[in-house]
Amino acid sequence: MTDTTILSKVVFPDPEDPDILPLYVDVDEWTEVVTTKEPDPRAVRHRRGVIAQEVEASPLRISHRNAGSMISGRRSLEVPKGERVSLGTYFNAFPASYWRRWTSLDGVHLRISTHGTGDVVVYRSNARGVIQTVATSHVQGEQISGFALPFDNFLDGGWYWFDLVSRGKDFGLREADWCAPEGAEPRSEGSLTISITTLNRTAYCLALLASIAADVDTVAGLDEILVVDQGSEAIRDHEQFPVVSAALAGTLRLIEQPNVGGSGGFSRGMLEVVESARADFIMLLDDDVAIDPESIRRAHAFARFTREPTIVGGHMFDMYDKTKLHAYAEKVDLWPFMWGPVTPDRHDFGTLNLRQTEWMHRRFDVDYNGWWMSLIPRTVLEEIGLSLPLFIKWDDAEYSLRAAEHGVRTVSLPGAAVWHVSWVDKDDSRDWQAFYHARNRLVAGLLHSPHDHGGRLPISNLASDVRHLLTLDYATVAVRQLAYESVLAGPDALHSELTTRLAQVRGTRAEYAESTLHKDTAAFEPLPATAYFGESREANGPFPIDRSLRDILKSAVPRHWLRRPRPDAVAHPQSHLPHGTPWWRLPDLDSFLISNAEGSGVTHHVRDRAEFRRLLMSSIRHNLRIRKRWSTLRSEYRSALPRITSVETWRRTLRGGKQAP
Repeated sequence: MTDTTILSKVVFPDPEDPDILPLYVDVDEWTEVVTTKEPDPRAVRHRRGVIAQEVEASPLRISHRNAGSMISGRRSLEVPKGERVSLGTYFNAFPASYWRRWTSLDGVHLRISTHGTGDVVVYRSNARGVIQTVATSHVQGEQISGFALPFDNFLDGGWYWFDLVSRGKDFGLREADWCAPEGAEPRSEGSLTISITTLNRTAYCLALLASIAADVDTVAGLDEILVVDQGSEAIRDHEQFPVVSAALAGTLRLIEQPNVGGSGGFSRGMLEVVESARADFIMLLDDDVAIDPESIRRAHAFARFTREPTIVGGHMFDMYDKTKLHAYAEKVDLWPFMWGPVTPDRHDFGTLNLRQTEWMHRRFDVDYNGWWMSLIPRTVLEEIGLSLPLFIKWDDAEYSLRAAEHGVRTVSLPGAAVWHVSWVDKDDSRDWQAFYHARNRLVAGLLHSPHDHGGRLPISNLASDVRHLLTLDYATVAVRQLAYESVLAGPDALHSELTTRLAQVRGTRAEYAESTLHKDTAAFEPLPATAYFGESREANGPFPIDRSLRDILKSAVPRHWLRRPRPDAVAHPQSHLPHGTPWWRLPDLDSFLISNAEGSGVTHHVRDRAEFRRLLMSSIRHNLRIRKRWSTLRSEYRSALPRITSVETWRRTLRGGKQAP
C-alpha cells in the first residue's frame, strides 16, 4: 500500500516525556495472577491497564514496568517476554464509528509488522463500552499481519485496537497502520495549508513549527505553513527562526500585519488560501499549542475521505497536565445561546484509560470545534466566506453554526489533538475579554438563534451583570455595557473596531480600582485574622450557606442599592478570598481581596452604591432595548453577514499587511 491510503499510523512519543505515555501505550502496570483456585470472573477489575483479580486467598505477582523503556522508535516498541502491551489508547486506537458516520469507507485494514514470537489480539468496542475480541494471530519471525475490519457494528460508537502479547524475549512491533481498504478512493487528493496566528509567543510558535518540521510525512502533505505575526516582537528576529525556516525547506511563509485578533489573523490565512487556490484545505492552529504531527496528518486524511466537505477539528489536552483531556465535544444551547461541553471535561487518562472510559466509546456529534485546531475545506471558505470580524471569542463557534446552515457539518475527531494552555488558570470573563464575550455572543445569537427576542439570551446577560455587580466587579459590567452599545450600533463597524476597540475597553477598565492586579497584599494590612471564607468573620457575621438564589437577590439587591459601605471596610478589605469562592457568598461583603485564577495576585473590590445604581439601570435599559429590537437587529446582521465575511471586505481590512522577506 502507498502512504496516501494510510488513515492513521500507530506512533509513540519521545520516551523522555513520560507525562504523555498513557495516551499512546497502556503498559504501566500489569498483573500476572498466580492462584490456587479458579478465580471468579465477576471479580475482575481494570485499572490503568492492571488486571486485578479480587479473589480471597489468591496471591498476586505484580510486574511494574515503565512504558518508556519499551519504546524503541517513533513507530516501534519491544515487548518483554511474558508481558502484554495494549494499544487501546487515545492516540493509537482507531475511532471506527467516526469513520463510518462521516466518510465513504465501509471498513479499515489494519497492517502490523512484527518480529519475534508472540500474539496479536484485535478488539473492538461498541457505544456502551462493551469490549469484544475480533481476531487473534500467532506470529513468528519477521511477519506482516493484515486484518480486514468492517464498520458494520459502529452506528452509535465504538473503536478498534490491538494488543501485543510476547511469547519470546525478542518480540516487538516494527510499525502498524490503519489503512483504507484496497480500491477506496478519497473525495479529494488536495494538499493542506496550515495557518498559525501569533502574538508575542515566539518560543511557543517556534517549538510548534519545529515539531511539524520533524515529521517528514506530515510536511509532505502540506502546500505551505503560514505564520501570521501580529505581535510587537517580530518572530523573524529570533535567532532560531532561520533554523526552523530551513528545516521546513521552503514550506514556511511569514506574514506580518497589525493586531486584528484571532479572527483577523485566521482570516488572513483563509484569504491567502482562497486567493492562491492551491490547497484544498486550511488548518487553523493556535500559536501556543504543542502537537503530535500525526494529528495533522490524520485530520487531513479524514477530511479527504468525508462524503461531503466537512470541518474537522481536534481535541484539546492541558499543556501543563498532559493526560487531562480538557475539551472533547461541544455544542451551543440555542435557548440561552451559550456554548459548552456535552461530555465530561478534565478527563484524566492517567487514571482511567480508554477501555475503562465508557462514555468515550459513544460517538458525539458537535456543533463546533475550537480554533486551537480546526481544518476547513477551501470550498467552504468560498461558499460561506471567512471569519466574522470579532477579534476573539465566538468566531469558531459562529463559523461552524454558519457552515451547518449551508449543510456543512463539524466533526471533533478522536486521535487528533493538541496540548493547549487550559482555562483552569484563567478567568477571562472578568478581564478585558468580557467585552468580546458579551458582544460576540449577542452577534452570534442574532445571526443563528431560532428564537424570537433571542430566547433567554437577553435575560441571561442581565443576570450575568447583576451577579458581577453583587460581587463588586463593576469594571466587568462597564465593559459589557460597551458591548451592548456596539451591538445596537449595527454590524457595519465590526471591521473598523478590530484595531480600535481593545484600547477603548482597556481604558474603561482602568477607571475602576478592581481592574488593577496587586502582586503583594502587604499594602492592605491589617487583614482580619480569619481572612478566608468558610470561617466566621467580624464584619457582617458568618457567611450565608443555606440560602436560595431568590433569597440572596431579595436581600442583596436592596442592600447594594440603599446602603453605603462601612467606612472601615473602605479603608481595609474585610476578607481575602481564594479564587473560586462561590459568588453568592460575596454580596454581604463591603470589600474584599480575591486571588486571580493563576494565584499570582489579588484584586481589591469595594462596594460603590452609586456605581451599582448606574450600571444596574444601564444593564436593564440595554438588555430591554436589545430584546425589543431583536427582530430588526437580526435582519440587519443577517443581511450584512455575506458582505462583512467576504473575501473582498477582508482584503480591504487587511491590505496594510505585508509579507515578510
